[in-house]
Amino acid sequence: MTTTYRADIESARKTRLRRRRATFFAFVLTTLIALAVSGFMLWRYLFNDLPVLPSNDELWAVNRELSIDLVDADGNRLLQRGPLYGQAVDPDALPEFVVQAFIAAEDRRFYDHGGADVMAIFRAGFANWRAGYTVQGGSTLTQQVIKNLVLTPEQTLRRKAQEVRLAMQLEARMSKSEILSLYLNRIYLGNRAYGIDAAADVYFGKDVQDLTLAEATFLAALPKAPSRMIADPGLEDARERQRYILSQMVNEGFITLEDAQLAADTPISFVAEQGDNPLLEHVADYVRDELEQLLPEVPRDAVVTITLDVATQQAAYDALQETIETEGNARGARNGSAIVMGTDGRILAMIGGMDYRESQFNRATQAMRQPGSSFKPFVYAAAMEAGLRPYSVRVDERREIAPNWSPRNYTGQYYGPIRLRDALANSVNTIAAQITMEIGPERVVEMAHRLGLGTDLQAYPSIALGSDETTLFDLVRAYGAFARGGERLDPYLIERVENTRGEVIYERTAYPPARVLQQSVVEDMNEMLGLVVTEGSGGRARIEGWNVAGKTGTSQNWRDAWFIGFTNDVVAGVWLGNDENEPMERVTGGSLPAQTWGAMMSDILENYEPSEIPGVGRSDNLSDAQLARVDFYSELGDAFRAAAPTRVASISSQGGTQ
Repeated sequence: MTTTYRADIESARKTRLRRRRATFFAFVLTTLIALAVSGFMLWRYLFNDLPVLPSNDELWAVNRELSIDLVDADGNRLLQRGPLYGQAVDPDALPEFVVQAFIAAEDRRFYDHGGADVMAIFRAGFANWRAGYTVQGGSTLTQQVIKNLVLTPEQTLRRKAQEVRLAMQLEARMSKSEILSLYLNRIYLGNRAYGIDAAADVYFGKDVQDLTLAEATFLAALPKAPSRMIADPGLEDARERQRYILSQMVNEGFITLEDAQLAADTPISFVAEQGDNPLLEHVADYVRDELEQLLPEVPRDAVVTITLDVATQQAAYDALQETIETEGNARGARNGSAIVMGTDGRILAMIGGMDYRESQFNRATQAMRQPGSSFKPFVYAAAMEAGLRPYSVRVDERREIAPNWSPRNYTGQYYGPIRLRDALANSVNTIAAQITMEIGPERVVEMAHRLGLGTDLQAYPSIALGSDETTLFDLVRAYGAFARGGERLDPYLIERVENTRGEVIYERTAYPPARVLQQSVVEDMNEMLGLVVTEGSGGRARIEGWNVAGKTGTSQNWRDAWFIGFTNDVVAGVWLGNDENEPMERVTGGSLPAQTWGAMMSDILENYEPSEIPGVGRSDNLSDAQLARVDFYSELGDAFRAAAPTRVASISSQGGTQ
């Protein structure tokens, strides 16, 4: 073989080698590129839409349904709307076995991993592959926090990968104690209860600090399938899961075998379900609306301290119910409402209707109805401010007050010269209309608005008789100025708003009240409104041993009947009528509403001491001669002294508009 031939063979061999190497390198390169592209595509698939992990504070509120927890001044729960979140608990302040139960149940290596437990994931994957379906989960407590608060519940590789990555991010940001706190306070445990504090209350009626080992391990068994486990009357799955948790706690050295055996054998006894008070449903709706007015954003876990007094609420409802189910039923009065306010502005009771299930409409705050003669105090207050006095005299007679309008009295009779105090006490229509035109309807409207009526009022002559509509809430508020010595009553129901972590979102601050009436006007008005109860149309509202003042009201055709009254401590109002605006059977404000008000307030005032109302009963200390001389400015004083004795007696016995 020649040298040339050998050289050619060697050259060919080297060429083939180079080609093989090139092919190999091309294959490797192609594979690497394919792997890189595939990896990039897989990464994009898994993490392209990875949610941004909320801030630590935001994690406490994210994905919460709106929950409003109404509590009284002592922190007692009155009513709860939406899910029950309970108060945030600090894991470090709990009995050790409570926290250990959840760790043993869900994540025994919680303090050893960085968010994801790789060994647990592989172990769960193998078990699920061997079983052919999901029998184990490999999620850590941190992953469960992410799954419940940030991600969707879908069971896919994509969601699992995102869960692991976000869990690692969370572990880098928060301490183990903070993560555990999130878990224990946000985990769903069935029966509307989110978090261990809420669950301890719902199931066992106790504070989480007072849970027994048996109760704590039972709650720790629920996160796997809370709704299904609780629905089982025998609690078989829950008790089996509980026994597993107890065994794990023994293995981890958390408890002794004897402790575990005792807890496993302890029966689980639930407290009776605490239903919401149906008398507070209208109140809850009102609070929700008020929260949206007070706060730029309502916390999803609002704990609202309200001023309502449960005993007062019950007394108001009982009085209304008694009236409607007896005389009211016979006389076509099928519904009613009531408002009770302290003279300090606290709303103590709010009855928006007799059955919230039938109608959520709040007749105390939303129903626009004609107040009738219960509007007249604003007419007389404007008149007193303009210089008239309770002893000023006007003539009760048929008179055209405005074109084509001649108001009539309830009795159809006219009584001649009459003092204003007696005209208001007996609700004489013609006198209210006369003095309205005398001082101007605009002045009456301004007075009503100044005292607190927020509704739109027209300055027509008929405003004197309450022709424009308003609400019971506004009427009671406006009467508050008489009870408060001329200071406007600004009612409030919400005292404070917190979240379940105890952070105060809103707290009412006291402010100087606005003076809307001079003291002399207040005393004049209180004298006259006191006479409504002692000598006039509101006699059924009289309460033995108490100064009471107020006014009756009846709208056209007996569609609405009112009594608004006050003592020195409490202002309250009652309305009776029908939602369909159907007339009642001659129910006037001086009949069933005044009677209901008296019964309601008799119960409520048991918690108060009687006190005088400035101006009420003032004329009792004047002699007949003094009474005859007080009206220095009336041009009809002589006529009154000649004619009033018999006519006043007549009108007192027969009554005016009620």
